[in-house]
Amino acid sequence: MRIANLRQGPAVLSDEGAHLLPVPVGELVTLGLERALELGAAAVAQPPVAWAEADLLLPYKPPSVRDFVTFESHVEGVRRSVDNASGVPDAWYDAPTFYFTNPHALYGPGAPIPRPATCRALDFELEVGVVLGDGGTDLSEAEAEAAIFGYTIVNDWSARDIQSREMQVGLGPAKGKDFATSIGPWIVTADELPSLDLDCRVSVNGEQVGRDRLSHMNWTFPQMIAYASRDSVVLAGDLLASGTTGGGGCLAELWGRRGEQIPPPLEPGDVVTIDVEGIGRLSAAVA
Repeated sequence: MRIANLRQGPAVLSDEGAHLLPVPVGELVTLGLERALELGAAAVAQPPVAWAEADLLLPYKPPSVRDFVTFESHVEGVRRSVDNASGVPDAWYDAPTFYFTNPHALYGPGAPIPRPATCRALDFELEVGVVLGDGGTDLSEAEAEAAIFGYTIVNDWSARDIQSREMQVGLGPAKGKDFATSIGPWIVTADELPSLDLDCRVSVNGEQVGRDRLSHMNWTFPQMIAYASRDSVVLAGDLLASGTTGGGGCLAELWGRRGEQIPPPLEPGDVVTIDVEGIGRLSAAVA
């Protein structure tokens, strides 16, 4: 089931059109997957309304956004260009590391992305996010898997020049990341994706830059959720992103491998489009 937030209201999308839901998407998520599927089925039984791509809004507002780093090849390439280091740290293999990004700077499908004023090395990041429909503390992997509501596409926009400088302090990323994250185009419920061996692609101005498979993650989403909940708490509605794929899932990985900024950093007017098999397409232009 595809659950979207439209200008017309929250809706389930089908081949016939948009079937309006009785509650906002964020509230639907907190009801859990089983109840959401019931409400969705009832909505689909009603006559649809017309919708267009321009009607898509930010799917929902998660209470928190954790962004992981689960693709080994991404780590290797980005460390060269951002940290001026080589290889993958031994500590990376210990656990699925993450950071918290800004839940107040989220952008929906097609929303233009402002480039930070001092940034001249703007980058995208091709990611998939898991949406939780339940929460808890110290979850087992089985409990974590049962808490999954669905999946969406995430673009963790990154100011690499700012990020590279600030992370020399040994903390972060901070201002290199917290200005914008795109999410969308909708949420696909977990029952629609029994396998996560999904083809992931990203293009800039219509030219493919990167491609990888989501199954190349070093950890599964249940492992990531369980780790996030350890000695802490995760809540229904929380968004946990996979981290950037390999295979050119961001420009910085390619810069690190090539030793130069080819392809060049993003400029105003550039359009980044992410396609993930089974989920959809998320596109945005740099303002």
